[in-house]
Amino acid sequence: MKAAIFDTVGAPLRIGAVPDPTPGPDEVVLRIAACGICGSDLHITEDPVPFGISAGFVLGHEFAGDIVALGSAVTNFRIGDRVAVVPMRGCGHCESCRRGDSARCAEMVLIGGGYAEYATVAARQCHILPDDVPLEDGALAEPLSVALHCTVRSGMKPGDRVAILGAGPIGLLVAFWARRMGASRVVVADIHDHQRERALALGATDFVLSGERLSENLADACRGAPDIVFECVGKRGLLGAAVAAVRLQGTVVGVGLCIGGDEWDPFVALSKEVNLLFSVFFHQSNEFGVALDALRGGPFAPQALITDRIDLSPVPQIFESLRRRTTQCKVLIQPELV
Repeated sequence: MKAAIFDTVGAPLRIGAVPDPTPGPDEVVLRIAACGICGSDLHITEDPVPFGISAGFVLGHEFAGDIVALGSAVTNFRIGDRVAVVPMRGCGHCESCRRGDSARCAEMVLIGGGYAEYATVAARQCHILPDDVPLEDGALAEPLSVALHCTVRSGMKPGDRVAILGAGPIGLLVAFWARRMGASRVVVADIHDHQRERALALGATDFVLSGERLSENLADACRGAPDIVFECVGKRGLLGAAVAAVRLQGTVVGVGLCIGGDEWDPFVALSKEVNLLFSVFFHQSNEFGVALDALRGGPFAPQALITDRIDLSPVPQIFESLRRRTTQCKVLIQPELV
């Protein structure tokens, strides 16, 4: 089958042929309908060792498709079922897995495979899509769940003032959930304004530019210092900026993937009694299902995140272009797109 293949750091992905997948006893084979390109995929190809990635790996963990083959032990799915995939593959039998929290399994592996025509996953990673959700849109369930999890972890209450640093897909989806869950002000900040209209379409009440006056700009747009600030970029210095912007005894949530360390002054957080917490992945048993339901419609649509739909052929070029700041947001790879 055709796939976009990682070879080595510094080289673009390569379109080539890999063996057709076959399911193990507890697995299913999916025909990929769509897979999102995630910012963490870009990180992985720049520093693959911490992620256990080597030459020949097929990236892609935000995907949905229809089942075309079943393992011998799979009884809860049928050929043709439309499913979205939870990319955290746990052991399936530990306490964390039994309670639907495979992200906390000691044997958890973040799978890839979505940049291809077909992929094999454990049946327990699959969730049936609602009938009224297009199959391709199911690829948004994973980033929607990540954003939901950090919003829930923040302890946000209706009426809270929320600020979000970063207008990438996760930051925009945090804005979506914050507005949906009753925040009074939802302000997105970024160093460029090309996602302004998209942020407003997803639920933000305002958009400001980052810079030396970030704290003041956020306070003006939030009508007071924000109760919660989400750092959704993962760049050095932004946790410190979030701490500076949040109100006294407010909450800062670290969501962005910052690799290589950071430098900031914890005394500011101490003096303000800031609640500092971090969020990664999500709970499969409840949050993923909530994310799937959110794709069914409402006043703000997560589908507004999608800027491009491409087949496999241009993936190497598009992937490299995303290393630079572009006007694109969420790019979906749809192998059968014609």
